[in-house]
Amino acid sequence: MKHIFQQGQNPNAPTLLLLHGTGGTEHDLINIGKMISPNSNLLGVRGNVLENGMPRFFRRLAEGVFDEEDLVLRTEELIGFLEESAKEYQFDRNNVVAIGYSNGANIAGSLLFHYQDSLKAAILFHPMVPRRGIELPDLSGTSVFIGAGKNDPLCPPEESEDLMEILQSAGAHVQIHWEHYGHQLTRSEVGKAAKWFLSI
Repeated sequence: MKHIFQQGQNPNAPTLLLLHGTGGTEHDLINIGKMISPNSNLLGVRGNVLENGMPRFFRRLAEGVFDEEDLVLRTEELIGFLEESAKEYQFDRNNVVAIGYSNGANIAGSLLFHYQDSLKAAILFHPMVPRRGIELPDLSGTSVFIGAGKNDPLCPPEESEDLMEILQSAGAHVQIHWEHYGHQLTRSEVGKAAKWFLSI
């Protein structure tokens, strides 16, 4: 997968897996990562799927309707990439925190839904429920921050609430932060995530 890796100052800090929104690149969340954990390794990844020329992490059938078969395939691809990257860049595979926005948040959520111990924690900005009606792995000890917009036209508040409940029912510790905006990622949202990050 096309990516960028920046070595952090603190080898004990979590490595941040940075996952962009639709149309983004591996560089999109580098500064967000630095704001949340300035001394962490940063691993920015570009999605392998193109939608009208715009990179994504998995296909969708329509707005808000995911291609579940492709989602499962791409999630498996991403977990394999993580394993390879941990060896290549010599970071602790068990100390990885995902930061995803929109489509990137959905693939990060899919990692949690499908693979036990895939992530130590996750920061999901404006996510949706990746899949419904499946049994999740045991997420005890996994912490999740959800940033959501009360007026988000692409990701209704019910989606974020459902996601929180599903993750909690699997044992995850979940904190949700609401902004009174739409789908955009706000500075105050990132600030709240950075404060939350200190507690994990």
